[in-house]
Amino acid sequence: METNDILNAFKGKRILIVGDIILDHFVWGRVERISPEAPVPVVEVQRESYLLGGAGNVANNIISLGGSAAIVGVIGKDHQGQIISELLREKGIDASGVFYDTRPTTIKTRVIAHHQQVVRFDREDTRHIESNMLRGIGDFIGKGIGRYDGVIISDYKKGIITPRLIQIILGHTTQGGVFVCVDPKVGHFHYYKGVSLITPNLKEAQEGSGIAIKDVKSLERAGLSLLKNLHTNGILITRGDEGMSLFLSGGGIHHLPTVAKKVFDVTGAGDTVIATFTLAHVSGASMVQAAILSNHAAGIVVGMVGTAITTTEEIKKSMTIT
Repeated sequence: METNDILNAFKGKRILIVGDIILDHFVWGRVERISPEAPVPVVEVQRESYLLGGAGNVANNIISLGGSAAIVGVIGKDHQGQIISELLREKGIDASGVFYDTRPTTIKTRVIAHHQQVVRFDREDTRHIESNMLRGIGDFIGKGIGRYDGVIISDYKKGIITPRLIQIILGHTTQGGVFVCVDPKVGHFHYYKGVSLITPNLKEAQEGSGIAIKDVKSLERAGLSLLKNLHTNGILITRGDEGMSLFLSGGGIHHLPTVAKKVFDVTGAGDTVIATFTLAHVSGASMVQAAILSNHAAGIVVGMVGTAITTTEEIKKSMTIT
């Protein structure tokens, strides 16, 4: 299938995103002096902004790429939860699967000055969701799963993704052959057995496999070990400025060098990768083609500061230039 045909087929594809919804709060300013109270920079705040993070950013990427996104997750009954609800509505993301809980909304605040992150602080409750909330989420997924072309599990280890929830999702998707892709977190790798694909970064792949990755040989051992132990169709390891490596269950290892021209900020790059890969694969791309498109999408967003997204037109331009 031709690249343009794949990208054009993104429009209308329906993706369900299940995972940890996070509010990304950015404080933008400048630094011109050091505090007399401690050896730290004094940031003169110029503006603040809020963006969808975590599973919300994955959904935002799906929308930006031309697909249709529905999100399932939990937010708090607080001001930050209201901001997330408004952002989801503004972006055209189906939020009928968003449940309200007594826990606070997860928020990550990043202070940025002169295009660099000065500090980040998080407010969160990472305990697993309670059984009644899990039942509600499971029922919602079961009733609506037939409407979607693919499922993305966005695990930020904030309490939503549990072994039981993964079992529920696979129970509803395996028979119909629905593509299920996971952005994993260390400590949860054993949850993901039987999914279609996982997209760990280098650190996550190393810790998930228990193999120290020092060179291409050890990278390949780690990738093949994960592939075997998790019984997945593929493992896509993102490697920062060294690109990506795709491991396929049918055999074959594909190393893709980075196409990024500059790297300002990797915030949210993994969300862009999994969104692009999933849309590409459900649009008819092979896993190798989907990885290539994801690599170009990642190369675009790491050149921006903050939680970034891209479009099919930008991907087309990137692939033409390179």
